[in-house]
Amino acid sequence: MHANNRWLILAIITSTLFLIVIDMTVLYTALPRIMQTLDATASEKLWIINAYPLVVAGLLPGAGMLSDRMGHKRLFMAGLPFFALASWCAAFSPSAELLIASRAFLAVGAAAMMPATLAIVRQVFTDEGERALAIGIWAAVASGAAALGPVIGGVMLEYFWWGSVFLINVPVVLVVIPFAWKLIPDCAGNRQRPCDVIGSLQIMAGLTGIIYALKELSKRDISLLTLLITAAIGVFALSLFIRRQQQSKQPMIDFSLFRNRYFASGVAIAIISMIALTGIELVLTQRLQLVLGLSPLMAALFMLPVPVASALGAPLAGMLMPRFGERRIILGGFALAALGIFGQVLLAQSDMLLQLISLFIIGFGLGGTFTAASTAIMLNTPEEKAGMVAAIEDVAWELGGVLGVTLLGGVMTAVYSHGLILPQGLVDGGGAYDSIDEALRIAATLSNDRAEILVQLARNAFDKAFLVVLIAAASLMVISLMVLKRALRKAPCVSAPR
Repeated sequence: MHANNRWLILAIITSTLFLIVIDMTVLYTALPRIMQTLDATASEKLWIINAYPLVVAGLLPGAGMLSDRMGHKRLFMAGLPFFALASWCAAFSPSAELLIASRAFLAVGAAAMMPATLAIVRQVFTDEGERALAIGIWAAVASGAAALGPVIGGVMLEYFWWGSVFLINVPVVLVVIPFAWKLIPDCAGNRQRPCDVIGSLQIMAGLTGIIYALKELSKRDISLLTLLITAAIGVFALSLFIRRQQQSKQPMIDFSLFRNRYFASGVAIAIISMIALTGIELVLTQRLQLVLGLSPLMAALFMLPVPVASALGAPLAGMLMPRFGERRIILGGFALAALGIFGQVLLAQSDMLLQLISLFIIGFGLGGTFTAASTAIMLNTPEEKAGMVAAIEDVAWELGGVLGVTLLGGVMTAVYSHGLILPQGLVDGGGAYDSIDEALRIAATLSNDRAEILVQLARNAFDKAFLVVLIAAASLMVISLMVLKRALRKAPCVSAPR
């Protein structure tokens, strides 16, 4: 029966995937409103964004094992009500602390569903050509959702309060549940697969420690003790995790898979692409609203070329993959994305139409790389490890999102805070140096003359930070392009023409 309904099953799977991925970036446009409404600090701002992808990334390897053990459908169905309930809690959070907690709770449901989505696609599509197209559609939805998040956030904020960006998840999940229960085929799973709780805790502690250390590194007044302690905790926990997996007979992450160059490259591509996408979206949505003074809706419309181009590029790459091979699609996508980012650097002060064209090029290039990454990961691994492999890919997406916000967001914060030079006695305290949000909030309490000076200096400092972030993202894409060109030169490719 599932063979006849495979495209409907794909629609069910991708609708939930859309919600899971969109919650990574939907807050970017809403951040200024949330910061103001909940009176959140710059540190709370980081964790409001990162709590969700960080917890998802920490839970996904264990969820992949659990998916293989329980059966993909069972874990997928178990995650749906968690996701809906957590979305409701996030929508009505009265404080920044509760919003962070709700985002972490939301991640539990997302982590349960996400590895099952790709594993189910692999299960129901048995024809190689259809499977490649289905994975391309899956990748198009994933990349399109990540790129579309700020757009949907801006549209919702134009007509509703900030909590609406979470509340939209609830009706979609309620519609999906009965169809998923009836149409998705059951999979008995492998009861011999263990569930490694200790390993999940180790990877969660490791990622949290590393992210906290990177955040500390971006501060104007760095605490060396905090930096060293959190970095040491992160490195130690991740080292324990890797050692535990290598010694386990049934690891949640089989590191031997990375001996395949295309698999390893696919994981790297997913991480790098998401770093570039989330970092660019974060700084661009902030600039559009806080520097250029656009409304959330106008900022959302400005970002629209990215998801539109990504949605076009991803399935097109899936169709062209059998003819041209993964290597050419990967390198072409990276080259286009780098070209678009450099274009955005050069055109930041130019005509808006030219900026929109550069954003389209970025989205089109990244859309192709997303499909290439998914294909390289899923089709270079054994069928019996579908849940694990899907979890590894999902970890790559989520980890890339976390690193994009942390690394490029950290660059933005560091350049802004060091580039902001205020006249003596203009403001009390150092809050204006923490973020442009805080500077604008302080400006609202000053006299008109002093407020105008602070706003102008803060916006100039943020503009410099914006350009540095774009240059960093473009440089990352160029360096990655050179490394991948060499790494994939002699690697065997399952989807390349024979």
